[in-house]
Amino acid sequence: MQFGRCYEEFEVGDVYRHWPGKTVTEYDDHLFCLLTMNHHPLHMDANYAESTTEFGRNVVVGNYVYSLLLGMSVPDVSGKAIANLEVESLRHVAPTFHGDTLYGETTVLERTPSRSKSDRGIVQVETKGYNQDGTLVCVFRRKVMVPTATHVKERGGEQPGRPELREPAPKGAK
Repeated sequence: MQFGRCYEEFEVGDVYRHWPGKTVTEYDDHLFCLLTMNHHPLHMDANYAESTTEFGRNVVVGNYVYSLLLGMSVPDVSGKAIANLEVESLRHVAPTFHGDTLYGETTVLERTPSRSKSDRGIVQVETKGYNQDGTLVCVFRRKVMVPTATHVKERGGEQPGRPELREPAPKGAK
């Protein structure tokens, strides 16, 4: 199974449809809020959301939505990345609610060889996240520094650092 891509494998206009999607549970959302100390009642307090917001229910915290979509894109986009350089833009287009299932897809916008090192390049991508109804909920653009195929080969291939399996010695053997 491929995990990320080398610079040469990216073509402007390519679209990667990330699979599988992820159904967002209340637990996921609350745990993320607690871990990141975002205790806004819109995300944590059902009574508040029902009685004081236009949505009438809790909204999933946007940074979790972004983090899920970013994570979904790793096997297709940045699994071999040398560095994530920047997030150029991030827009939350529509709310995500508990029970929604998110899907993502990423389009390659640009690729540029590194000016300082010939064994890598910069890839600019745009990731769109949408729910089970096809409603666009989040869009972000980022730049990733990725290695060339030569760089990957010189540093151990597709699974660098993976040890070789050693079978245990038979019982009684020394």
